[in-house]
Parts: sequence; structure tokens; C-alpha cells
Amino acid sequence: MKKILSILTLCAMICTTALADSKPGTFTIGDKTFLLNGQPFVVKAAEVHYPRIPRPYWEHRIQMCKSLGMNAVCIYIFWNIHEQQEGQFNFTDNNDVAEFCRIAQKNGMYVIVRPGPYVCAEWEMGGLPWWLLKKKDIKLRERDPYFMERVKLFEEKVGEQLKPLTIQNGGPIIMMQVENEYGSYGEDKPYVSEIRDCLRGIYGKELELFQCDWSSNFEKNGLNDLTWTMNFGTGANIDNQFRRLGELRPNAPKMCSEFWSGWFDKWGARHETRPAKDMVDGMDEMLSKGISFSLYMTHGGTSFGHWAGANSPGFAPDVTSYDYDAPINEWGLVTPKFWELRKMM
Repeated sequence: MKKILSILTLCAMICTTALADSKPGTFTIGDKTFLLNGQPFVVKAAEVHYPRIPRPYWEHRIQMCKSLGMNAVCIYIFWNIHEQQEGQFNFTDNNDVAEFCRIAQKNGMYVIVRPGPYVCAEWEMGGLPWWLLKKKDIKLRERDPYFMERVKLFEEKVGEQLKPLTIQNGGPIIMMQVENEYGSYGEDKPYVSEIRDCLRGIYGKELELFQCDWSSNFEKNGLNDLTWTMNFGTGANIDNQFRRLGELRPNAPKMCSEFWSGWFDKWGARHETRPAKDMVDGMDEMLSKGISFSLYMTHGGTSFGHWAGANSPGFAPDVTSYDYDAPINEWGLVTPKFWELRKMM
């Protein structure tokens, strides 16, 4: 096994692409396709979360994703791990998201960033910091003045780290997400619009922004000037998932921004698994139809400390392991899913 992993790592390290040149580029929307530097491009992203991976292993996990045939990594930004105390921001050590992106670029991978402010991800409070709740009358994920003030300050701090790394500045970041599955939570276009405006003000109009949701919810908060993407899992009927989007936007590119490789585990329950065949068949079908995707998760890692979240109502805490039955398991080893997927890709 160690020999196999060494070979995969070596292959990833010696693979060179134009991405490593750090030249300014473009990522835009074309007729039913994304355009990378003016050429049709299918996004094949691997979802990985840098806080769930010890920093010494970041490059190894990125290289393993590349060895699967992926051309990008997709990351969440967990607000509460970067601002654990109000006004005290930390982008060092295992929180050094800019360095994670630079390592991705070094290895010929693009980056999709999902900066929240809410991210879900089975993470404590969905990524929102605990200290927000000290303000008793606060309304989270709404246009509450205090909430939006803190959101904008945090996003500006993230922007200080990541704006130099957008593709327009010669970096690997090609897309950025606005909020997260908001239609599953509520309906508030003015709030989603304000998050969009905040990100545009930081990164400029050139960086491609998108919003994701389930196919049953995406119309609730869909903004006309953003790319819309769908989230669904293995075994889903892919044509059905994109049917309504195709009716509303027949010339838009299609992307599954979360194709769930497995599922998360709860304390006291069995480990969740999903058949490798269902995952591989779904991804094969999407590729055959020119549909972009992000495999959630490609490598899940570990929710260290007390960072694992919980569902409510009916308190159901998540375990520390975020293995997710992903192709690369919790501690970074290949699984049968890895080989089946690599064979198809």
C-alpha cells in the first residue's frame, strides 16, 4: 500500500500544467459550459476541508485528489475557527487558507471557495462563531445589522488572504459561493443579495460567483446574475435534478456543487456507507453529459476537538470522524471507492 501511495504522490508532483505559471487568467460562463481562459472547461472538483486535515498532510491529500483525475479542490471557510474570539482573527498554522490554496496551485489544481458565512458541513454551529449569541436579540442569517456588520468584517479579513489568489490575479481561485443552501433554511433574497454584494465588493466583478441548493429549493433565493448549481447524492436521477434548471436557463452550464460520496455519522448510529458503483456511475454520467461536479467528500478527515456539529430538533450530535465513506478515508488511505473512481476518471 505504501508503495502505491508513493507512486500516486510522485505522479501528482511531476505533473505540470499552465496553472503553475501564476499568469492572470479568466474563468467565465459560456454557452452551456464554463470557459477557462476562453476554452470549454468541465470542473472536476474534490471537496476537502483544510481544518479537518493536519497541515503537514495538506499537500499529500491534494496530490491524492489530483491522482484521482480531479482538476480542482473545493473548500469551505469556517468562520468560527478563524475568529474564535470576537475581533481576534487567525489565519496561521492550520488556519492558513491562503497557503492551502498556494499548495493546490503548486500541484496544478484550481480552487473553489465557499466562504459562508454559514456553511453547514456538520461543523459546530454551521461555521458561525459562538460569540454572536451573546447578543440576545440577534437574528442569524438575516439582515440583522450586527450580524451583517460582523459578516462583512470577517469576509474582508478572508479577502485579505484570498483576493491575491484569484485567477484574475494569477492565482488558482476560479469560483466563489454565495451563502450555502439558503433555500433549505428560508427565503430572503435581500439577505442573499447583500452577501453577494459584499463578496463582489471585496473580489471585484470578474470573479465568478455562484449559489448552490437542492433542486427542490433553488428557485426561492435564486439571483439572476449568479450561476446556479445543484446539490444531490449518489443514486439520484441526474436528469431530474437538472430538469427545472434547464427549463429556466437552457444555455447555462450545469454543475453539481455537492455530489455526496457517502454521508456523515451520528453518535450511537452505524457508520454510513454508499455503494461505490452508484457514485462512479453518477459521475460517469455527468462527465458524459459535460456536467461539472464537486465530489463531497473526496476526503473528509476529522472534526478535531469539539468542532463536530449536531442536528436539531431532536439533538443528534455528529462524531469526530468525518470519514464520510469517501474515496480517501479519514486518515488519508485509499479505499475500494478510490480505485473504482480512478479507473473511470
